[in-house]
Amino acid sequence: MIKIGFIDYYLDEWHANNYPEMIKKASNGEIEVSYCYAEIDSPHGGLTSKQWSEKYGITLCESEDELIEKSDVLCVLAPDNPETHERLCAKALRSKKITYVDKTFAPDRESAKRILAIAEESGTPVITSSALRYADEYQNIDRNGLVSAVSMSGGVPEIYMIHQIEPLVMLLGTDIKRICNFGSEKFPIFALEYANGERTTMVCSTGDHPFRMTLNYANGAHRVIDVKSDFFGNFIKNLIKFYKTGDILVPHDQTLAVMAIREVCISALKSPDTWFEI
Repeated sequence: MIKIGFIDYYLDEWHANNYPEMIKKASNGEIEVSYCYAEIDSPHGGLTSKQWSEKYGITLCESEDELIEKSDVLCVLAPDNPETHERLCAKALRSKKITYVDKTFAPDRESAKRILAIAEESGTPVITSSALRYADEYQNIDRNGLVSAVSMSGGVPEIYMIHQIEPLVMLLGTDIKRICNFGSEKFPIFALEYANGERTTMVCSTGDHPFRMTLNYANGAHRVIDVKSDFFGNFIKNLIKFYKTGDILVPHDQTLAVMAIREVCISALKSPDTWFEI
């Protein structure tokens, strides 16, 4: 059995609460979350690290060093606190143990570059990803002649825009040069301009607005995609594959592009009608 160690900022959050059972079930018990470590107890009135470990039956370690030594593979969580990832990844990515870093990978491109540099220098396999990358609807799409898209989803933009950006980069490439928010700070509508002058639009709505994308082709054709598949289940299956093989399933250049786009979108969020260069 492959034993996963969770490294988190605080443990009582949705990903930490749900990944263990999802991984165990999808791997038929071949991979389990066995160890955990968090810097702090929940700052939102949730379970303490000790209470969390007892509830989920996962051994709480006193330090990252202890967790890394005991674990076969690693998972750095803190999904809503990317500003902690560079710190939380420092020892994990020097361990040479296969490591997944949860979304959002980093607060900006430079931090992302530094994190990946540690892994590359140490020879540690590492990936990060939005779960939306693995939606059935985004697989096997004809990219021949694909020139632009209109993407929509809900949620707090700073947290959830990652789920729109990653599929856009996966489908349309990394060569985005500038970004403008033509909406408002509360309801942003981002224009992402590519080097060839084509523009893609990303709309951030509210609440649980479904993930929808319209793909536009050079010949005038279009395709509307409504994501209804179990993308989180697909993500877990690919995470298991990564832990078993160490194969890099998400190219690092795409990860860097996603982080750069998110960083600029957040700047554009606060200054509508202004173009920001990447």
